[in-house]
Amino acid sequence: MSPRETYLVETATRLQRRIPVGEPVLNPVTSVIAGRRNNPPDPVARIRSLAVYNPIHYMELPELFMEFICSMTGKSPSTTGAGSEGALTKGPFNSMPLIVDLNNALVSWILTGYDGFLSSAGHVGPKYRVDHDISLLVPEIWCRMTAHERDPAFLIKNGYLEKCEDFLHSGPPVLASRLGYRITMRFVITFFGRVFNHPNTVITPDMLRPENQDWEVFVDGIENIIDTHRDVAAKYFRDGGIDLACPPLKALLHIMLENNYDGKGLDHPEIRRLFTYEDLVGSSWYASRLAAKQELDVWSSRRNIGYLEKFVTERKNHEVAAHLGLTSRLAQARQQLKDRVAPEYLQFLHGTIGLDPACLPKGVKA
Repeated sequence: MSPRETYLVETATRLQRRIPVGEPVLNPVTSVIAGRRNNPPDPVARIRSLAVYNPIHYMELPELFMEFICSMTGKSPSTTGAGSEGALTKGPFNSMPLIVDLNNALVSWILTGYDGFLSSAGHVGPKYRVDHDISLLVPEIWCRMTAHERDPAFLIKNGYLEKCEDFLHSGPPVLASRLGYRITMRFVITFFGRVFNHPNTVITPDMLRPENQDWEVFVDGIENIIDTHRDVAAKYFRDGGIDLACPPLKALLHIMLENNYDGKGLDHPEIRRLFTYEDLVGSSWYASRLAAKQELDVWSSRRNIGYLEKFVTERKNHEVAAHLGLTSRLAQARQQLKDRVAPEYLQFLHGTIGLDPACLPKGVKA
């Protein structure tokens, strides 16, 4: 963006929000819409279908984190592979157990209250190749929606989103509910209509319901997802990650592997409640994250004070210490330590991500 365009955008935003000159114009991120690559079946390459998503899906946290845990992707034109090969599966580039990343991600999602949307790339159903066209359209759609129109509760209540339901098809139940909610033609007419004159010709009825393109391909795509959920979840049991999982993710991993946790399925109210803000902030496991963060901060302060005290007391460093004002910095560090050891510090940390107790340095215990 050119300097002139940047200035015009900022000035227009300032005027519209009535922000006085001299105060910053903030542009917070209010929506997170992850990409989801899909593909039709490729018998030659022995790649199964993943063409079950319509252009935009909304997922509540349990279904969303099944997606994140699995990190499943469809076949890309530039690769020959497909399956669980997303960002959270890059083990060689991450020295921490993967469950730590997932614990942190879940806590941050619950605390910030972001809603989980997915947009399709590659294909919508087996018949429509869209590449990244929908991915490029979604920001145009979202920026023309008001804040309350982006609220999933509003979209569901007013028929803009429909829930995907399990169904029977020549065998055991097909767990289509794992797809969450998907947009309807009413969504297309209302919101895509703010960009296109004839939105129903851009997004057709059988794009909204990919099963109508080919029921067998759709069913196999769902089964492909469930099979991959099961395979990925099993790895967390083999590597011990299940023992470090926070309670919501422990329940989810059991459900991905066994379709239940202590006899409760994914739709059980007790399972759903584990993913709520109220349950998080009132839980003992979140309290232990805050305690671990306090212990780490206290340990860090004491270490820093030790470095400063050693440096300023050595005669050869007196001139440098005076030039850098290390005596006042040492006083600040000591005050910081007093603040961090106080019981009130835990309340100060309330609402933050805290620290996974598994990440405490050796010898530091919460």
